[in-house]
Amino acid sequence: MAKKPQQNPADLAKAASRLAELRARFLFLIGALIVFRVGTFIPVPGVDPIALKDFFDQQGGNLLGLFNLFSGGALSRFGLFALGIMPYISSSIIVQMASHILPSLQQLRKEGEQGRRQIIKYTRWGTVLLAAFQSVAASSWLQSQQGLVVNPGPSFMITACITLVTGTMFLMWLGEQITERGIGNGISMIILAGIVAGMPGAVAGSAELVRNGEMSPATAIVMLIGGIAAIIFVVYMESAQRRITVNYARRQQGRKMFAAQSTHLPFKINMSGVIPPIFASSILLFPATIAQFFGQSADPGPVQRFLQTLGANLGPGQPVFVLLYAGLIMFFCFFYTALMYNSKDTADSLKKAGAFLPGIRPGAHTAEYIDKVLTRLTFWGALYITGVCLLPELVRMFNPSVPFNFGGTSLLILVVVTMDFMAQLRAHAMSQQYEGMMQKANLRNYGKGGQVR
Repeated sequence: MAKKPQQNPADLAKAASRLAELRARFLFLIGALIVFRVGTFIPVPGVDPIALKDFFDQQGGNLLGLFNLFSGGALSRFGLFALGIMPYISSSIIVQMASHILPSLQQLRKEGEQGRRQIIKYTRWGTVLLAAFQSVAASSWLQSQQGLVVNPGPSFMITACITLVTGTMFLMWLGEQITERGIGNGISMIILAGIVAGMPGAVAGSAELVRNGEMSPATAIVMLIGGIAAIIFVVYMESAQRRITVNYARRQQGRKMFAAQSTHLPFKINMSGVIPPIFASSILLFPATIAQFFGQSADPGPVQRFLQTLGANLGPGQPVFVLLYAGLIMFFCFFYTALMYNSKDTADSLKKAGAFLPGIRPGAHTAEYIDKVLTRLTFWGALYITGVCLLPELVRMFNPSVPFNFGGTSLLILVVVTMDFMAQLRAHAMSQQYEGMMQKANLRNYGKGGQVR
């Protein structure tokens, strides 16, 4: 009877260490999100929480609902993280666009890790400036509302601004720590946590609308079926790929000859993920913030009337908002894809590796072909993202009673970030098991596959 091979104690120790590392990453992610949620409930000193809650219950269906959604409900409580992560996202947009325009930043992009750190430093300083501006605007607007601030005045302004800017910078740091020490993209996970936290309230609000007769049960059922269908559609589109065949010529390395091989370049139909709708939302929130905060006046002048008109037109469900939102999503789909993927670099890498696309000459012709494929994929991907994000907005134009939380942007973020999290979780698990698999298959020193003698 054959004896069962005994496992090496060293291998078991390494496997246990890798499992402990994955568990530590997951627990760090959970702990960081708990810290984020706790911070949303810590109010800024000097605010009347009861009066603020009543105010947001009356205003939650307009632009403030969008602010509150991305802050995880912190704005409705004017909590430590009331500004959310949007100042950091806006700063990232500005710096990334400037890095393709300003020669000094273009040079930094070419300097590798050192240049990347300097660009990150500029992004952080930009976050401080934007958070400071938004905190001043938010504090001024809040104390202009009757009864929301206990003791209005300079002391409240200074305290609120310091608190809000500190909260935003802490969120930025927390997102970076999640990316480095946890699982998934930290900024996306924070936004996801804020949206998920608002889902029970959205469901309860919809149930209350049905109970009060403000929404028919048939409408609620249609919304539920439409939401499930939208999730299935998003999962299908996010899994779709265009695979370009890549052939490796028969080549010699030293005294060894390697046979021809074939593989493929996978291109997703949505190369930019959830970045376009997030960027588009942050861009629209900036002028809308100014209009919302500075357009309130008992005796409005020409400037206040203009800001009031601007704020009204940039509210969810308004035609101007829908058109601008669609245009910005389309623009950022192309911009972010071009920013993250360079077809010329890919063509050069394939040429250096002795690879080629069937029927396409290496070098510039390969770059043109890849760029053509990416342009077509990005066009259809942009239409798909725009459709998902705007469908609820179009429904809201004809049926204002639809809850704001049931937005296409939030649904897209939920599905895409969850899929990305699961993919990274599997990648961590597979990378930690890879060495053990190599040992079991006796592949550690195997490097002669595909040789032709």
